[in-house]
Amino acid sequence: MPTFETHTDANAHYQSGFANDFATEALPGALPIGRNSPQRAAYGLYAEQLSGTAFTAPRAHNRRSWLYRIRPAAVHQPFTRIPADMLRAKLVANFADVPPTPPNQLRWDPLPMPAAPTDFIDGWVTMAGNGAAESMSGCAIHLYAANRSMQDRFFYDSDGELLIVPQQGRLAIFTELGKLDVEPYEIAVIPRGVRFSVALPDGEARGYICENFGALLQLPDLGPIGSNGLANPRDFLTPHAAYEEREGRFELVTKMNGVLWRADIDHSPLDVVAWHGNYAPYKYDLRHFNTIGSISYDHPDPSIFLVLQSPSDTPGVDTIDFVIFPPRWLAAEDTFRPPWFHRNVASEFMGLVHGVYDAKAEGFVPGGASLHNCMSGHGPDAGTFEKASQSDTSKPAKVDATMAFMFETRTLIKPTQFALETAQLQANYYECWQGLAKHFNPEQR
Repeated sequence: MPTFETHTDANAHYQSGFANDFATEALPGALPIGRNSPQRAAYGLYAEQLSGTAFTAPRAHNRRSWLYRIRPAAVHQPFTRIPADMLRAKLVANFADVPPTPPNQLRWDPLPMPAAPTDFIDGWVTMAGNGAAESMSGCAIHLYAANRSMQDRFFYDSDGELLIVPQQGRLAIFTELGKLDVEPYEIAVIPRGVRFSVALPDGEARGYICENFGALLQLPDLGPIGSNGLANPRDFLTPHAAYEEREGRFELVTKMNGVLWRADIDHSPLDVVAWHGNYAPYKYDLRHFNTIGSISYDHPDPSIFLVLQSPSDTPGVDTIDFVIFPPRWLAAEDTFRPPWFHRNVASEFMGLVHGVYDAKAEGFVPGGASLHNCMSGHGPDAGTFEKASQSDTSKPAKVDATMAFMFETRTLIKPTQFALETAQLQANYYECWQGLAKHFNPEQR
C-alpha cells in the first residue's frame, strides 16, 4: 500500500480553502517559477496539465491543475474490459437502461459486509441515479462495503467526480495530489480523472457515493444569510503534494460510461512530486457546518442545510444538492418541529451516518437509505407525528447525536434493478404512515 512516509510528514497540515489556487511541492524547487511547462523541469520531472473544465470556461468556474510527476499519466499498457462476472454487481451510468421507476416510497437496510475479500472499488453497488455519464448530466448514487485495502491497485473515474460519505470505518485515500484521511462525519470529493488508492485503517468500511456527471460541485451562494454560515470555505481541506516512487506490477482501473477497464502499469501512478492549481481532491468535516434555522415559527425548507451544489443551466435550480441534517437546536414555538409532510418536484435520496433521523423514529438506520421521488408524499412517521404534536414547544430542544444527509436532484432518481430486487429493500416501509390517525372534527377548532 502507498504510505508516502519517506516523502512527507504524516501529520502535515492540509491546505485550507474551497477551490483555492494552491501551490505545493514535496521536494524544494520542484515547482517551476513564472511558467507551467519549462523546457526541462526540475528533478527530471514531466509537466502535465489536468483539466476539470473546458479550457475556455469563465475564469471563475475554470478548474485545472499543473502536475509535475516522475512519469506522464500516458505510461501504461492498453486497457481491457473487466468481465462482468468478476464484478460484485452491475454498475450503471446510463439511467435510460434501468427498469421503470415505481412511484412508491422506498427504503433499504444497510448493505452487509462482503463475505469474500472486497476492496473499495469492487465494493460499489449502484442504487439509483439519473441522466447519463456520456452526456455529462445527472448522477449515479452508489453504496460501498469493503473489507480489504486496495493492493497494488489504483483507480480513476472517467465518468464524474465522486462525493464520498463514509458511514462506518475510516478511509485513507492516497491520491496523485496527496493523501486524505477521512472518517465518518467527514466527506471527501475526488475530481473526475484523479487517480487514487484506498486503504482501510479499520479493516472494513461502508458508506455512500454520489457520482456527479454534471457541473462541478461548488459552495452555494448565501443570499440574505449574508457573508457567513452553512459550510465555510476555510473548513475545506486539500492535501499537500506527496509522491510515491515505486516500481513493480500494478493494476490501473478506470470506469468509463459505467464499464470498468483495467491496464497493467509498471509503476505507481501516485508519483506527482509537486502541483499547483484549483482542481484537486478535498475533504470537509460535516461537524463544522454552521446550521441556520428558525427561531420564530415553522421548520425551514431543507435548502437551508445545503453544503454543496452542482448547478444546472437554470438559475436557482441545481442538478444535485448535498444537504445534511446535523445536530442542532430547535427553538420555534407553537410549531411542528420535525420536517413537515411534503411532496416535491425534486427527488430525494437519503442516508444516515449516525443516530436517529428526527422524522423517522424506527426503520431508518445508519448505513440504510431511502428514496422519495418526484411528487411522492412523505414526512414523519406516525409515532414521530404524535410525539411532536404533543410536545412542549415553550422550551428549546436539542436534536443531538445524529447525522443524516440527502442527495436531492431536479430530475427523477431511478432505482436500479439491483435496488428493486435486493433483500435489503424494506417491503413494509409504507406501513410507517398507516398509523396516522384521523383527527378531523368539524365541531372543534
